[in-house]
Amino acid sequence: MKRVIYSLYIDIPRNELDLFDEKVLGKNKIPINHATKHSFKLHYPKLLACKHTYAYETGVDFKMFEYDSNFIMFKENFNKKYPFVTSYNIVNFYKLHLLYKLAEEYDEILYLDFDVVPVTKESFFDKWDFQKGICVYDNTYKVQKMEVISEKTNTIRSPSSKYYNTQAMLFAHNLSMKNNVINTGIIGTNKKYLEKLNYFGSFDEDISLMTELKTDTSFFPKKIVDFFGYDNETLFSFKLEQNKVPVQWLDSEWHYFFSSQQFIPKETKLIHAINKNFDLIWKLYD
Repeated sequence: MKRVIYSLYIDIPRNELDLFDEKVLGKNKIPINHATKHSFKLHYPKLLACKHTYAYETGVDFKMFEYDSNFIMFKENFNKKYPFVTSYNIVNFYKLHLLYKLAEEYDEILYLDFDVVPVTKESFFDKWDFQKGICVYDNTYKVQKMEVISEKTNTIRSPSSKYYNTQAMLFAHNLSMKNNVINTGIIGTNKKYLEKLNYFGSFDEDISLMTELKTDTSFFPKKIVDFFGYDNETLFSFKLEQNKVPVQWLDSEWHYFFSSQQFIPKETKLIHAINKNFDLIWKLYD
């Protein structure tokens, strides 16, 4: 059984960063993308080392992917076909592209966003049975009801936007609109379920549909449609439902969503530092 853990760090040039949260943050606030860029550079050595260490301690390979010739080629091809998609979204499609590339060599694959910090020696592969379905985290609990959403409460990256965008895609295909908001910061899977997911199988058609839905107010009101985009997690949710892919929902031990709260439960195994408060994590890690 060949297993691998991989991560991805792409330092997007500042002039390519989309300021998706300006309306929510207001004036004189640092956009999330700019703060993230700075934080990743500052904590890069430890963020890389902690993943190397976790792979070594659990006896699996580790692969780190960065801004190299393969990514440049992927991005150039993507820009030619879909020039309207942001660099941020291209990076997130690239990380899923890498899942499929690694599945050519490995039986089981664990992806960790670069802001994920393992604080355990217990093997993810031993805890989760990859034969039972793709392992991902469910963010549906963060979806806002449509009536309370406004341009001051929503962004193109919010769980609400992804939830309703997925619903619109499902409706366009005459499928049940029941779906979950997937967070792809941690993914555990194998070749069998990647093939069933068929993420890139009809990519041109899927992007075309996402483009159409950005201006279609026949089903959802404009205040919802305005936040539709080209998000990898929206498409992931859609593909899970379209292709009826079995899912194992990660619990908070194995995907701790570290955001507005300022504490980390002692039973946590993998910390996803949404808030980029790495200083607090290193106190626990060290």
